[in-house]
Parts: sequence; C-alpha cells; structure tokens
Amino acid sequence: MKFPKFSQWKQIFKTLRGAERIFFLVFIALAFLSASYLLINFYINNTKAVPGYGGTYTEGIVGQPRFINPIYGETNDVDRTLIDLVYSGLMTYDKDGNLINDLVKGYQISDNGRTYTFQLRDNLYWQDGMPLTSDDVIYTIKTIQNSDYKSPLRANWLDIGAEKISKNSFSFSINAPYNSFLENCAVKIIPAHIWKNVLPENSILSSYNLQPIGSGPYIISSIEQSNTGFIKNLSLAANQKYYNKPPYISNIFFDFFSNKDELIKAANQKAIDGFSITALDDNEAFAEKQIRQGWSANEKFDVYSFLMPRYFAVFFNANPPSGGSKILSDANITQALNYAVNKQELAQKIQSVFKGKISVVNSPILPDYFSYSPPETIYDFNTDTANKLLDKSGYKDSGTGQRVKINTKKPAFQFKNYLKSGSSGNEVVELQGCLARLDDNFKTLLASETNGKYSKGTEDAVTAFQKKYLADVPATGEAGSGTRKKLNELCLVPQDNSIPLQFTLTTINQPQLTQAANILKDYWQKVGVGVKIKIAELSELKTIIKNRDYDALLYGQAIGTEPDLYPFWHSTQINDPGLNLSEYQNKKVDQFLKDARETQDPASKAQEYEKLQNAILSDAPALFLYNPDYLYWVSKKIKGIDTTKIVDPAKRFENISNWYINTKRVWK
Repeated sequence: MKFPKFSQWKQIFKTLRGAERIFFLVFIALAFLSASYLLINFYINNTKAVPGYGGTYTEGIVGQPRFINPIYGETNDVDRTLIDLVYSGLMTYDKDGNLINDLVKGYQISDNGRTYTFQLRDNLYWQDGMPLTSDDVIYTIKTIQNSDYKSPLRANWLDIGAEKISKNSFSFSINAPYNSFLENCAVKIIPAHIWKNVLPENSILSSYNLQPIGSGPYIISSIEQSNTGFIKNLSLAANQKYYNKPPYISNIFFDFFSNKDELIKAANQKAIDGFSITALDDNEAFAEKQIRQGWSANEKFDVYSFLMPRYFAVFFNANPPSGGSKILSDANITQALNYAVNKQELAQKIQSVFKGKISVVNSPILPDYFSYSPPETIYDFNTDTANKLLDKSGYKDSGTGQRVKINTKKPAFQFKNYLKSGSSGNEVVELQGCLARLDDNFKTLLASETNGKYSKGTEDAVTAFQKKYLADVPATGEAGSGTRKKLNELCLVPQDNSIPLQFTLTTINQPQLTQAANILKDYWQKVGVGVKIKIAELSELKTIIKNRDYDALLYGQAIGTEPDLYPFWHSTQINDPGLNLSEYQNKKVDQFLKDARETQDPASKAQEYEKLQNAILSDAPALFLYNPDYLYWVSKKIKGIDTTKIVDPAKRFENISNWYINTKRVWK
C-alpha cells in the first residue's frame, strides 16, 4: 500500500465541499496540536529544570565602601560584604554555618593541637591570571601581624607562626592548643605580587583598596562616583578564573545610599532587587506594605531569615571607673535584675515592631544553637524573688518606690582627752561649740569664750551640763570620762547616708536597642531600681567600651560558629582589647575556658562549656536577653538561596555560586 503523494492530497482537498474542507482543516489542526502536546509532554516528563547562567542582581546598601581589602575592611559592613564576593579564604562556611575547605583541599592537626598543616588546591589563580600559592598565604598573615599596617585582625594572629613548606603547602603553629583556630583561617587571602610593592604607610591610600585583585567568585568591573566623590554604584562580573564552578548570576550591582529613606524609595521604584535588613531601622522599613505597595505577589520581596551565633545582653560592670556605681558587683542585685525582666514579653514587644523571629537567650553559650545541654539556672520572670534579693542586699523601699540603703557613719571626731581649766586646743573648741548648740543657758555661760581656751565660762557651762545630763555624777566642771561619753552621745550624732539603688544603662543609638533599653528601665523601676539611659553613637561607644566607662552596657556579642568564649569571659580579658565587658573574674570559669579551648574532643569541649554556663549564670554578671534572626529581602526572581545560618551579615553571599535567575532544561 502506497502513501498518497502531496499532489494527490491537494486533489483530495479540491474535491471537498465547504463544510468538508472546514472539518478537514480542523482535523489537521487538532492532529498537529495533539502531536505538539505529546512532544512537549514527553520533553517535560523526561527533562528537568536546572539553574542556567546569566542575569543580573542589584542590591541596595546604606553606606560606602572604603577598604575592599581583608587587611582593613573587617570594621565596615559594606567592605565585609564586598570582600566576601571578591576574595577567597582558606576556609569558608556552608549554608548551615559549618566551616568547610575553601582554597585548601585538606589540612592536618598535629603536635597536640599546636600545628596546622594545609594543602592548597591545584590550579588556583588570581583574577589577573597569576597563580595563587602558599607565598600569598604567608604574605597575608605576615602583613596582618605587622603593626605598621594597623590591621584590626592583628589580635587574632599575634604569636602565630606561619611557615611555607612548598608551593602549595604551609603550616601555622600556635603556642597552646586552640580548637577554634580554624575559624581564624576563614581570613581572606591577598595577592603578594600586588601588595608587596606597596609600603605600609601607603597601603591605606592604594587604589587596590577599591579596585582589588582577588580570587573569589566575582571581580569588580566598574565603579561610578559622583562629583563629590560619593560612590554611587559598583559593578561585579562573574570570575571565569574562579577555582570552583562559576556563579550562575553573571553580574551583581551594588547601589549605595546615604540613608534608609533613599534605599526604601529605590525599592519602591523597582531600582533594586534586594537589601540587607541592617540598613533599616524603624517600623516603616519593616512593614511589608511600605515596600512595593500594590504590587502583585510575584513582584514582592521574599524575606529570608538567617540564624546567627550571637546574643544581646546587659553586661553589669563589676569594676567601673572612678565615679561609677559599684552596686552591680553585688550578685544579689544582678540576680534580682535578671528575675525582674520578663524576657518573653520583651522579645514579643521588639518583634511586634521590628518583625522577624527573635529568640529568647538564657545562656552565654547558646545551647539551642550548638546543641549543648540547657543551663541549670534560668531566671524566669519573678518580681517576688527579685524584691527578696534586693531586700537581702540592704536596699529597702523608701516609700517613694525608689529603693535606698541607709549607711550609718560615725563622726570622725570624738572627745577623748581629760579636759579642765587651763586646757586648750581643737578639742576645747569642739567642746565649746557642742555646749553652745545644746542649750541656750550653756551658751550664755560660755559668753564669748569660744577661742579654744578652757577658762571660767567653759568650766561653768560644763558644770551646768553635768547637772542637767549627769545627775548621778558630781558636778566638777571638768570633762572626765563620763562627761566625755555623754558629750559624744549628744553632740556627735552619727550621720545617716542614704544611697539610692540606681545606675546608668548605656547602649548604641540603634532603634531596636533603644527600645529594649526603655523596656528594661520599666521592668527595673517596678522593683524600685532607678535607671538612667545613655544613648551613644557608634564612634563614642567604641571609646566607652575601650575604657569600660559604663555601669551597665546593653550590647551584642557574636561568638562564631566554632565558639571560643575565652575572649568574652576570661579574667585576663577585662581590659581592651579583651571582650570581658562585665569585668567578670572567677578562677573556676577561667579554668573551664582554658580546658574548653585546648581540648580537641568536641564532647569534652561541650562539657566544659556546660559547666561554664552554670557558673556564670550563678554569679549573674550579665542579663542575657535575645537573639534576633538576620533578615534579608530579595526579589522573587532570585532562586537557590538555601542558607539557614550565617556567622556574620556579610556571609549572606557565602553560597552565591548557587544563586540563579535563569533556568534551562536538561535530560533526566
């Protein structure tokens, strides 16, 4: 049987009448559509969508880049963000905040935890095509350690030996075992061939601080500045020499703003695809209706919430500078201040304004984050217990709602010598003054005899005193032991010194913390504690913390994903640059910290930290409050963001290579 030729099909079509022709055309169309559907369905069922290359992402940031340089940029949020995109470290973090290899392919720990030997990956290159070797690693560490460069990272690398072994291997040696050392190794590496020709005194002026050569997933392609020098935007392109797979998103743009109002305006005008929540600071910024109001669901931002190993707490200064309040060195008082605060309610109040998840914190070791055992002591809200502890400390309600302590102080002067006619000196002056104040008759007898000489007038006044107050003692006119005792009793009345229970709470000028400070003030006033709030700008607060010039400090601390609490609580860290903000000292805690730092066994470290948390909470040198998740708003067009934990806001780009905009289909 032969299939009809096309010319024969044409003849068939001519033989058809009007209705038959329509039916025939419909049949052909349906057959074509059915075949197309079957082909498309077959393609869909046998392929899958995967990330594709291309697309651009624009982020808005409040602030300016200054040093896109790992040696200097750690103190600026904008710099740290860009450093993370342009540079690579020896170690990095995965989506769950765990340390993993980055530039290195492996490492070994030897000499009882004192030596770390690393091997670099093969075929590593800088963005200018030069090879990345162990020379670059050693140069980076030596530069950080060199005091002439004034790197903020220097304290992390003091007394650490760095030695090249071969082109691709090197070692670090430390004086004592330190199981959190690998977190130091997340430091980004700079190119020796670029920086070795720049003198230390010229390094902060180098153009490479804004036009860096790195080894990370992106390379800076352009910077646009205004006539005033303000950097308006910065462009990055995917680094085709990146050792790992090239990132899917081809270009990232950063638009810089002077304030949050400009940033929000840009978001509403569809000028940016995302922004960091750290740039926003009030209810308006957090309310979804304020961003892209009236847009469709697909146009609105996705809000990502990242958990961070940090907490906010009130640190009670046990040893403030001269003039500061010493009352917070009393554990009864600091325990009472803990009991007086309803942390659940405080977290809810803050969350109602600033949105995002806020978790209550009861311990300095974040047991929920690190899967440690919970503390034995938890200061649940209990004003009765708070009041009892304050009573125990000696501070009583004065009747005005303000607690005070009454200290009775004996007069420094006492009548001690036998005084009689002919005596003279200061003690006689005091005697004459005392008698004149006690009775107008004594004053008359003294007449003008107040010159410190014991004469007839003084003798007559003493005799009258003895007759009035010492009926059982012969009136001799001389100040013997019995007379002196009565004089001391009547003339030299002990002074009552009233000490109010009050202190100053210092915090940074940031809306979330100022709100928390005012909530704390209300709680503490309800148990009779007076609180003054001092709000400081960042530059001032740095000086305040350096000098430990505060009674109590409301502040945040980030403890890292490989927590080392030694800098935060060891007694050697009470002075700057240590981070023992309570100036807390406890020999047992010092030992727990040392043992936890030196062990290479995670289970042993956990045990030491669990003992540590119980000791600290018993002494109550701080009030641990809450941990807010880090919020990040991103356009729905961006896919592949699966991060759950970050150690620092800048680490939100740690897995940027997995983000994508475009997709393509491949055969299953």
